[in-house]
Amino acid sequence: KVKNNSLVPKKWFGLVVLACLLVVSGWYMFNNMDQRSLTVNQNRVAVGSVANGVFEDVIPVRGRIEPAKTVFLDAVEGGRVERVLVEAGAEVKKGDLIVELSNPSLQLEVLGNEARVAEQLNAMRSLELNLEQNRLRHKRNLNDINYQIRMLTRQVAREQTLVAQNSLAASNLLDTQDTLSWYQRQQVLTLESQASDARMQEAQLTFLRDTSTRLESNLAISRQNLDNMNVRAPVDGVLSGFDIQIGQSISRGERFGQIDTPDDFKLTARIDEFYLDRISLGQTASYNDFELLIRKIYPQVQEGQFRVDFAFVAEQPEGIRRGQSLQTRLSLGDASDAILIPNGTFFQDTGGNWIFVLTPDGSEAVRRNVRLGRRNADFIEVLDGLEPGEKVVLSSYSSYREMDRLTLH
Repeated sequence: KVKNNSLVPKKWFGLVVLACLLVVSGWYMFNNMDQRSLTVNQNRVAVGSVANGVFEDVIPVRGRIEPAKTVFLDAVEGGRVERVLVEAGAEVKKGDLIVELSNPSLQLEVLGNEARVAEQLNAMRSLELNLEQNRLRHKRNLNDINYQIRMLTRQVAREQTLVAQNSLAASNLLDTQDTLSWYQRQQVLTLESQASDARMQEAQLTFLRDTSTRLESNLAISRQNLDNMNVRAPVDGVLSGFDIQIGQSISRGERFGQIDTPDDFKLTARIDEFYLDRISLGQTASYNDFELLIRKIYPQVQEGQFRVDFAFVAEQPEGIRRGQSLQTRLSLGDASDAILIPNGTFFQDTGGNWIFVLTPDGSEAVRRNVRLGRRNADFIEVLDGLEPGEKVVLSSYSSYREMDRLTLH
């Protein structure tokens, strides 16, 4: 009986220990159930230290040498290649004949336009001649009427004297006065007709002259289109991208070459879109001892990058050629003291909003929200969330982007 009583405390002690273990285990699981963790081989992650330093606000930019100015050669009118007078790579002067094209349909069209324009111009010249003849006829009729009025006025005066002397019948005087009145009315009508015709003729002549000018302009355009069959160099330069053969058909608007300015180059580079709001016209870059300026920014982003054109400020390096690549350093601002971490591929996965920070013993890396600032090729500026001396994971987070904790082994 005594032996059985001694077993009771041991039984209760075991139950208490088990209960405590369950409570501790439950507490641990409760506090860690919302954290996602992953075990990672420590040899597969790159680690860097947070430290104080001087941040140089420059980024490396690799660009490609291109001609500073390029004039494209596009076919104004399509046609068949009859003669090729120069080859790709040749230097040409403004006005030099490059290639001759032929287009029988265009030639017939131009000849037809010339015939139609000539016919219309002749018709207008005939109408203008008729209007002028009509004006002269009015003038001649008015001159005859004025002459008759003067003569009849004198005759009426004489006949009035003769009638007063009873030397002439009064009926003769009345006939002369009626004739004079008729001519006077004719004079008024002729003057009105002349004024009306003058207004109409002036309006018609103005319209005809404007129409004639337009027709002649259209004819000039048609002739210019025919002359465009002979393609000439619009500027001095080097002909490139030119590869056409005799007998080849070229469509209207088709590009068949370009002329580049000789010995005058620019640098075209593509920059990460992260820097788009920090790039502006006039910023400087350097290549060895040569200074460059940003002359043009293309804000369209393609594949995470945008394009920038640089121009050499004073002189350009000797021996550079089209298509050559140059490594430059683009200055975005002045150097300043800052907390820094080494640049790493993690930034592409987090956007600089968070990072894995190692625990003091280095056995784990815990996700932490941070605020990062400027970047260059080597370092990233820390604005908030990290202290000097801490260590962070710099390698890619693509495999554990959704994790909250990494266990390193």
